[in-house]
Amino acid sequence: MSGKTKKGKKTDSSAIASNRKARHEYFLEDRFEAGLALLGWEVKSIRDGRIQIAESYVVLHRGEAFLEGANISPLNSASTHVVTEPQRRRKLLLHTRELTQIHSATQQKGYTCVPINVYWKNNHIKLEIALARGKQSQDKRQTKKDQDWQRQKERLMKHSAY
Repeated sequence: MSGKTKKGKKTDSSAIASNRKARHEYFLEDRFEAGLALLGWEVKSIRDGRIQIAESYVVLHRGEAFLEGANISPLNSASTHVVTEPQRRRKLLLHTRELTQIHSATQQKGYTCVPINVYWKNNHIKLEIALARGKQSQDKRQTKKDQDWQRQKERLMKHSAY
């Protein structure tokens, strides 16, 4: 079952990189799975775990979606005849229906599209993106309180089980 649990959810073994900052900065609403149009050296670097999506974002241009700001650092053993561009614009592969949904949502005030996770799915590299609405500082504080309370409840439940 490599990479999946019995219920069909992804396990951590298939995850390559995640954007934890996005969960802190935004309310994540609709999620989409997008393919990435990559070059050969980029796939090799991602296989080695050399991708960072913390400062990246999704741009819509002429009816297509692109990943901007993602950094894929090249391997030292990359070919010398290949010109590596670590932060180039990468095309996202989405269905037309999904692109129109993302486009209409980002036209509304306060919505944006951010990358969440990069993971393996059947030997393909996939990017999970989400429509997101920005949090204000009081929302961030409330989220932090909720996380602390969940952690406290888990500790109490764990100790009461003995």
